[in-house]
Amino acid sequence: MSDKGESYKVISDNRQARFLYQILETYEAGIELKGTEVKSIRVGKVNLRDGYGLIRGGEAWLLNVHISPYQNINEYFNHDPRRSRKLLLHRKEINKLTGKLEQQGLTLVPLKIYLKRGLVKVSIG
Repeated sequence: MSDKGESYKVISDNRQARFLYQILETYEAGIELKGTEVKSIRVGKVNLRDGYGLIRGGEAWLLNVHISPYQNINEYFNHDPRRSRKLLLHRKEINKLTGKLEQQGLTLVPLKIYLKRGLVKVSIG
């Protein structure tokens, strides 16, 4: 398989969000993670059901997404399962989302988490 192909491996899919909400637009965002979070995601220990996103201080954040602690490591090095995680978007995309969230009263929900060329990405809508 070539590097230029758009192949990705879906880790977790939020099917309930597609049922409960009308998805107007989707964005692909990187997500700022710690090392143990990446290992847990690769194993598939992530739950998007209660997650949501918001814009705070000119930055996009993903809240209430549960990433289980990694089992094969000491508890001291593990992460908080429900901590706030920063979404990595371009400034233009953040400004566009801010306008829509303020004017139309919309909500950001995570739709799926997947691996794309070895990087963890989240699809938000």
